[in-house]
Amino acid sequence: METAENTTPRPDATVIGLDIGGTKTRGVRFEDGKPVRDESTGSSNVQNVSRETAAKNLAELFAMIGGGDVSRVLAGAGGIDTDADARALAELIEPHVPGAQVTVVHDSRLLLAAGRASTGVAVIAGTGSAAWGKNAEGEEARAGGWGFLLGDEGSGYWLGREAVRHSLRRMNKGLEPDGLTAALLESCGVDNPNKLIALFHSEDTDRRYWAQRASAVVETAREGLEISRQLLDQAGRDLAELAAQAVRQLGLPGPVILGGGLGMNVEPLQAAFRAGLAAHGITDVRVLDQEPVFGVLQIVAELP
Repeated sequence: METAENTTPRPDATVIGLDIGGTKTRGVRFEDGKPVRDESTGSSNVQNVSRETAAKNLAELFAMIGGGDVSRVLAGAGGIDTDADARALAELIEPHVPGAQVTVVHDSRLLLAAGRASTGVAVIAGTGSAAWGKNAEGEEARAGGWGFLLGDEGSGYWLGREAVRHSLRRMNKGLEPDGLTAALLESCGVDNPNKLIALFHSEDTDRRYWAQRASAVVETAREGLEISRQLLDQAGRDLAELAAQAVRQLGLPGPVILGGGLGMNVEPLQAAFRAGLAAHGITDVRVLDQEPVFGVLQIVAELP
């Protein structure tokens, strides 16, 4: 969703790229096509934090990377499903860059561009999950990205929640905590699985908190715990299904590009993702090798 009239910046223009996730906001200032400042603050996604918090974090970020004479700002954020979503975020950005063209897109679009592809499907596996793609005819397709209450399969939040559910099921059966439960309890700072219930529903924990608990699954899978391996395998296959849906809608052979904190760093999840797509006959699968925000310049160059 674009929020302002598009004009291609001149070659020596200053462009600011923003990657606004559920946990943090990363901003890169590009001058003459080169990154000159790269900073991060807390999330400024109005789908995940209050408008006041989003505004505060954006102000902090622009204080570090600078506003001033900027030709264009391109922001990628999760949960951008309508023009109203894009407009709400653009209104928080515009005061920091008077006169700049501000464009807000779904963050999966950054990922595709950072994967050095102009067509294909990008899959985010981070705090949340979603797939987005486009073909040579300019048609777009989305799968997932419904938010943690309705979906986000294969995401950090999903893994954290499933670790809690696993621990509570063992408790209900009268079983001793296993390695995953022990790691989860230590991560949460509690001494009994029963305390996870109140903690999960507490106002002091949110989707980002539980997404960070995915580390308990990753660490115990690395140690060989079967249930944790199974959860990572399920996460990878669920993400593959999202990608396959978008590929089918667009009539593409690929590529499919996997990104996000989990997608870029957890090898068992990557292996399951590849296997899940291979079952659909999709073999051009890539793991992102640079942060999505560095796809900003390609997107700007493609804008009319």
